[in-house]
Amino acid sequence: MAKADTTSKTQREIQQQQDRRDQERQAGQDDAGHHAVQAGARRQPEKLPAQHLAKPGREADLELKPRFMAPDYRGSGKLQGFAALITGADSGIGRAVAVLFAREGADVAVAYHSSHDDAAETKRCVEAEGRRCLLLPGDVKDDAWCRQAVQQTVAEFGKLDVLVNNAAFQEHAASLEDIDDVRLQETLDTNIGGYFRMARAALPHLRRGGSIINTGSVVGLRGSEKLLDYSATKGAIHAFTKSLASNLLERGIRVNAVAPGPVWTPLNPADSPADKVAEFGQKTDMKRAAQPEELSPAYVFLASPVCSGYISGVVLPVTGSVGAI
Repeated sequence: MAKADTTSKTQREIQQQQDRRDQERQAGQDDAGHHAVQAGARRQPEKLPAQHLAKPGREADLELKPRFMAPDYRGSGKLQGFAALITGADSGIGRAVAVLFAREGADVAVAYHSSHDDAAETKRCVEAEGRRCLLLPGDVKDDAWCRQAVQQTVAEFGKLDVLVNNAAFQEHAASLEDIDDVRLQETLDTNIGGYFRMARAALPHLRRGGSIINTGSVVGLRGSEKLLDYSATKGAIHAFTKSLASNLLERGIRVNAVAPGPVWTPLNPADSPADKVAEFGQKTDMKRAAQPEELSPAYVFLASPVCSGYISGVVLPVTGSVGAI
């Protein structure tokens, strides 16, 4: 009995000590406020402007310019002599990937829909890295254009080593009943249909050691109550990635995906109302949205045979949260 009393006393003391620490820690957090996590090479923006853009959304119109140049990233020839085709490369993640691909030695074809000024800026940045850049305006919903884009890339650069499927359409909806067939078809045909068409067009030109990288999303891993159709397409992209990876394995062509969390690009301000845009990314464990330059090195890793020659069929989460899968 005496031993039991001693044990109870010891456990109560441990509890009381921890309770005091918890209270002190909570008080310190209340005083410090709501802090975002900074763990990269340079400090990234934590507050976003309350801004709404008309679709398709131009990066040039954003009040806070997305960071895509990754000034601390040093190229080392990981893609030297490669030729890459990137859809949705006029802005956002696609632009950031184009810049780093060029820094690693690749010529880049920039496929985009209609934001010509943004595309011209991407071209300027790629050429500033000392590589060639080809602009390809068009629509991934058009199979003939997809085939033409690939053919123009091969004609310009002499080959195709990497395809990055990145173009996307997103529009929130409060209810499934808000998504009519026109909207559903636009989302499906752009996001998953476009990936199929571009991969199909590129495949005859990809050689052993080549790769396809698809842009998925964290909402394809965990869903999103207000992005029903978009989340469904991103889940489909993840399944497509794994299936195509198995299909092409014996040909030595790798297929992988990156699943971003919230990233500051024109896509979200061209979807959400301004007040929601200001809160974008705050629900991640890092309590902020990523900048495009924090995503682009993942694409370099998956594109480079020297980095990921033994990796195919993975969905790499870059989400700002722990336990994304």
